Amino acid sequence: MAAKAATAEKVEFLYEGTNRGGSKVKGEIYALSDTLAKSELRKQGINPLRVKKKPKPLFGGAAKIKPADIAIFARQMATMMQAGVPLVQSFEIIGQGNENPAMQKLIFAIKTEVEGGVSLAEALAKQPLYFDQLFVNLVNAGEQSGALETMLDKLATYKEKTEALKAKVKKALFYPIAVMVVAFIVTVILLVFVVPQFQDLFESFGADLPALTLFVIGLSDFMQQWWYVIAGAIAGAVWLLLHLKKTSPKVQMAFDRVALRAPVLGDITTKSAIARFSRTLETMSTAGVPLVEAMDSVAGACGNIIYHDASLKIRDEVSQGTQLQTSMRNTGLFPNMAIQMVSIGEEAGSLDAMLAKVADFYETEVDNAVDALTSLLEPIIMAVLGVLVGGLIIAMYLPIFKLGSVV
Repeated sequence: MAAKAATAEKVEFLYEGTNRGGSKVKGEIYALSDTLAKSELRKQGINPLRVKKKPKPLFGGAAKIKPADIAIFARQMATMMQAGVPLVQSFEIIGQGNENPAMQKLIFAIKTEVEGGVSLAEALAKQPLYFDQLFVNLVNAGEQSGALETMLDKLATYKEKTEALKAKVKKALFYPIAVMVVAFIVTVILLVFVVPQFQDLFESFGADLPALTLFVIGLSDFMQQWWYVIAGAIAGAVWLLLHLKKTSPKVQMAFDRVALRAPVLGDITTKSAIARFSRTLETMSTAGVPLVEAMDSVAGACGNIIYHDASLKIRDEVSQGTQLQTSMRNTGLFPNMAIQMVSIGEEAGSLDAMLAKVADFYETEVDNAVDALTSLLEPIIMAVLGVLVGGLIIAMYLPIFKLGSVV
């Protein structure tokens, strides 16, 4: 616990000094204190003349660590280890070359733990926010078997495929949401700022207005009077839903059920969950992790609470002697193709290979579904935008057309 507390206080120092040749040098170094920073510099052959803590930026904090950063870190470590670079030196090289200060701090914190005699798996386990149970278990398996570089390569491949799959699903969701938000904002601007200008013009006509125009003018008056209430209600509702999704298991389950049953998007969500299930289980199986133990990591990687609970149910049934393919069928969530592939793998003793084929198939299916969804949504979105914006424009010009026909 003391080592962990000390690691958390490691900060970045700026230094100026001279090297063995007498030339002036300057740079950055991570250490627990300025004294330890000077000591480390002397070990590197640098005579420190000035060492000070790096000031924090006035605006904005440090960049956050994203799952993609962990995937890149895993790939860099795998490359370093396969090239024969010692573990501690690998941390030093990767840390110094990383542009994300938060990621640098994390890497050097792990390096300090390893230098203190702690295994890599134990060092990673002390950072549960960034390294899940699957990551730690596979690294531990690699250290125990003496094939750490091979396991890091499998981890890197797994993380890269997982992040690529997440990106595809986000792409399917982001595009229509972004367009509809822009359409809503444009509509509000027209109602609040443009329609009132036409309203003043229409009042000078002294004639009856078409029903569509009266409706739009009424909507404009309502928006001008209550826009702040509407904006606050929408923002509050979005915040409340997101908050409940994170904190309430019942709300999260309701969200995930809707995500699985939604038209078009439900198919992408289902295939994505199956791909994650298969890819994670394949990675754990290849590493030699027992099936029952692997299912805990698989449950956490599915990305959907329905499949999470199903994975735990599969774990319980497998622990009682039920075959994996039978347990998967009992959940009612897996397609027959995936179950049959797993069945063949169990009978032939090549479960990991069959799971890899299932994962590859459904990852390709997600990719194709996202492309198809994008192609389908483009004309629909254009039609919606045409109805919204075009309807407002027509409503404003109808009285003018009517006046022209009278004249």
